[in-house]
Amino acid sequence: MKKIVFKPIGVIHSVFTKAKGTPIQPAAAGGAEGEVEVFKEYMRGLKDLDGFSHIILIFYFHKVKGASLTGIPFMGKKERGIFAIRGPSRPNAIGISTVRLLGVSNNILHIRDVDILDGTPLLDIKPYVPSFDEKKKVRIGWLEDRIQKLDNATDDGRFTV
Repeated sequence: MKKIVFKPIGVIHSVFTKAKGTPIQPAAAGGAEGEVEVFKEYMRGLKDLDGFSHIILIFYFHKVKGASLTGIPFMGKKERGIFAIRGPSRPNAIGISTVRLLGVSNNILHIRDVDILDGTPLLDIKPYVPSFDEKKKVRIGWLEDRIQKLDNATDDGRFTV
């Protein structure tokens, strides 16, 4: 298979400068605000984005120290398959976060509920559309008896350099 290469379209700015203590999901970010700086050459792509309340950020985990096919999730104690957890130490260090879009100023997106490290390379942006993205009758596997821990769960720094 051919090698796949991505070029960042921007950079994410947040108050989180170290992995340790960073919220592990937007739902636990407590309203933390940040900015997405979209590089000027991609600015035309932001047309009409301001009509959406939420966006999906697709980014590169640039501080991850290595990949693994298993890991102990932040909200667990047992080793799980990497594709059954959302940890950053993956074969392709790609992350996603659905954040609230507060506004668009030229090439800057003002966001809330950010759970991403400052300086993270942005790969893509997609609008969040409940009719497309929200599912009913879902199962959440091993997280079923742990989801109540989300509000207090933060990154402990174990995956980053």
